[in-house]
Amino acid sequence: MQGSLGEKIGEGAFSEAYAWAPGQVVKLFKAGVSHLLGRHELRMIRAVRAAGLPVPEVFGEVTLDGRFGIVLERLDGPTLWHLSRTGAVTFEQAGAIIAALAMSVHKTPPSAELLSMRYYMENELRRDDGKIPKHIATNVLALVDRLPPGDGLCHCDLSPGNVIMTAEGPKLVDWSFAMRGPAALDLGFLHVILSELAPEIADNPERPRATNAAAQCEYARLAGMSLAELTAAMEPYLPIVRTFVVLGKRGAFLAGAADPAHRSGAALGRLNRLGRAREPTWPVEARRQVSPLGQPDWFVALPATSGLPKNPDVPLHRVK
Repeated sequence: MQGSLGEKIGEGAFSEAYAWAPGQVVKLFKAGVSHLLGRHELRMIRAVRAAGLPVPEVFGEVTLDGRFGIVLERLDGPTLWHLSRTGAVTFEQAGAIIAALAMSVHKTPPSAELLSMRYYMENELRRDDGKIPKHIATNVLALVDRLPPGDGLCHCDLSPGNVIMTAEGPKLVDWSFAMRGPAALDLGFLHVILSELAPEIADNPERPRATNAAAQCEYARLAGMSLAELTAAMEPYLPIVRTFVVLGKRGAFLAGAADPAHRSGAALGRLNRLGRAREPTWPVEARRQVSPLGQPDWFVALPATSGLPKNPDVPLHRVK
């Protein structure tokens, strides 16, 4: 495509953004990142834009020095994370924007080629270099198989850093790890990123927690359910989310952390505590002690016969 690599605009865990041509940027994936990841995101952005979601336009693809890149519409405006950090928007306002975007995503039918949560988990565990103990990997897969799989569109990083506040309204970026799953999985990613990972590097740890609490509360209102019902539906998926985090599947929101291990330390610690506490028939199951901001304070492992929380797939699985 016509264009040339200009100033560096931003950087994430797996890619960098550069000016490309007037009104355009190139999202250039880092050396060593598979081209399959970039091509997946390119297809996803095109599909969700065609379905009406607020995302940048795709102009094409390039390969520079062996690195795959996506040429995108340049979105002018600050991130929601920046506006929240500076106080330009309140926690409640940030949460409401995220919740509205999440609801739009979850009401959008996934494209036919979008792969499932089960596929991604199995594939990531197969390529794992030892970050996840084998008994935990086995039981996480058992949990995935036990839970309602869901057949919806999940973004898997609905964090303020991926929301660009343009003059036309908020736009959602970073679709690299979108997958097929229940809305509860997506809300679980939001919860873990904002309530467990972001506080480790935030100047004010309560800001991301409060944003998550506001987003979950507003999503429950939009979905016509109580916050307790939403939490009960989301909690069983949290060990799955933490496993993805430890495997490096997510973490772009925390790309500013100096050490990747810092980004997954909290999640790995929780998984290890689960492993030490496990029963012989363990499949992980989340139980929660509610703190003032609603984040889970610990997990316990329960035997397979204990059953899931009552109605874990209702009413989130009503959301079309």
